Amino acid sequence: MNYGEFINELNVLFPETTPEMAEKFRAMEGLYNDWNAKINVISRKDIGSLYVRHVLHSLAIAGYLKEARPEIFEEWTRGTGISVLDLGTGGGFPGIPLAVMFPKVRFVLCDSVGKKTDAVRAMAASVGGDVVCVSGRAEELARAQGRGQFDAVVSRAVAALPMLMELCVPFLRVGGIFCAYKQKDAEDIAHAENARQTLHLAEKDRVEYGKNVVLVYEKTHNTPPEFPRRFAKIKKAPL
Repeated sequence: MNYGEFINELNVLFPETTPEMAEKFRAMEGLYNDWNAKINVISRKDIGSLYVRHVLHSLAIAGYLKEARPEIFEEWTRGTGISVLDLGTGGGFPGIPLAVMFPKVRFVLCDSVGKKTDAVRAMAASVGGDVVCVSGRAEELARAQGRGQFDAVVSRAVAALPMLMELCVPFLRVGGIFCAYKQKDAEDIAHAENARQTLHLAEKDRVEYGKNVVLVYEKTHNTPPEFPRRFAKIKKAPL
């Protein structure tokens, strides 16, 4: 999918897309080409399919909110006081496309790989929006800062769902939503029930598209203080 095909699809899904947003999405292809020549921000085989594999994929949650949770979509559009954490952002997905779509929302993009964070920070600055990039480990940041501070946490990280829940949910305020991008056939989805209950999550929706699914949960109570545990413990004995 080239940019022209992408923008046609985007205008169908989001008629409210402005020319300024369209120009920012157009600029992303050049930015990722330039940065990928320096470091491996995303897989080089994905550069030619950036818009379909990464940008549209990232915007799946925006489409879900518009159709199923219009009150949240409107809040994100207004943006006043809304903050969203993209945990394990990697090459800036889904955070950068969502920041273009919702320029008034404050997005914090976090990853443990410093070189990628530097590249993502530079690209986010180029496309604009209220974006902060942070380098660090989630289990440490959740105890030092950010605990219970975010209206939503989104993640395309490849970690198993129980691990992802434990790392992401402590950042959410009560009533906030956690959106996990997963493959539909991922075995860990069926093994996440104990983590969901332990971390006080209510499953709200499953948004399926192709081989993928966005799992949407709502945080119903404060996270027990012992979570998140040290990463070695999370990995060795997932909830």
